[in-house]
Amino acid sequence: MIAPLPAERSGAPLRAVVTGSDSGIGKAAAVALARGGVDVGITWNSDEEGALRTKAEVEAAGARGVVARLDLTDLPGAASAIDHLADELGGIDVLVNNAGRGSSTPVMEMDFDTWRGVLSVDLDGAFLCSQRAAARMIEAGVGGRIINVTSVHEHAPRVGAAPYCAAKAGLGMLTKVMAMELAEHAITVNSVAPGEIATPMNDDEDADPRSEPRPGIPLGRPGHADEVAAVIAFLATPAAGYVTGASFVVDGGMLLMGPQAGERLPDDAWRTP
Repeated sequence: MIAPLPAERSGAPLRAVVTGSDSGIGKAAAVALARGGVDVGITWNSDEEGALRTKAEVEAAGARGVVARLDLTDLPGAASAIDHLADELGGIDVLVNNAGRGSSTPVMEMDFDTWRGVLSVDLDGAFLCSQRAAARMIEAGVGGRIINVTSVHEHAPRVGAAPYCAAKAGLGMLTKVMAMELAEHAITVNSVAPGEIATPMNDDEDADPRSEPRPGIPLGRPGHADEVAAVIAFLATPAAGYVTGASFVVDGGMLLMGPQAGERLPDDAWRTP
């Protein structure tokens, strides 16, 4: 028997948890969902004030916001924050796995703790949070959405980012496996793969992307967090009810540039992180 779509849940607001929503893409996703009438659980690790600002914007959009700390370096126990937020919201219909961290060290210079730390946050954390959320969705019996924020590095490598690339590629494949396994419960699982976005992770937030020329990107600029959030919000709607196991690249055409860039690079500067 096919379960109903989440939006058919007695006309009540949907409930979402967005990890790492104290800034950047996570914050933009939380606010975009709130503007669509979704109540939002907000998580933070080191920036509680940022999480409270997100909560204020969620509430200004007319939705309910609740906040909890989520430290994905403390696994598996930290994933209990998903249950806490689901209890606060009265359930969970949408999980956005956005929390993550990166690296900028070549493989031959990287220590194991750095390698393991990035994989723990970016891959293990998403796995455990998905388990918690999916268990709640299955018990409720009305379907759900899991949306994993990966990166263009789900699909293509970057020098100096071995654990990040490995984690995002792994999360992309985990997305596909979960999509197959959870489909019988009407839970869709998709990934959103941003390119260069003006966020704190890229040392650039709230800048006008149009003021930052990027000749190597077909659209000629970085993206804005709101442009990624719009795709995340779409995947939470009934319009995306028949989409699962897909990766939505939001990169201004960056991934298209492989052979073209390879022909045009003037020197070996790309070899240095």
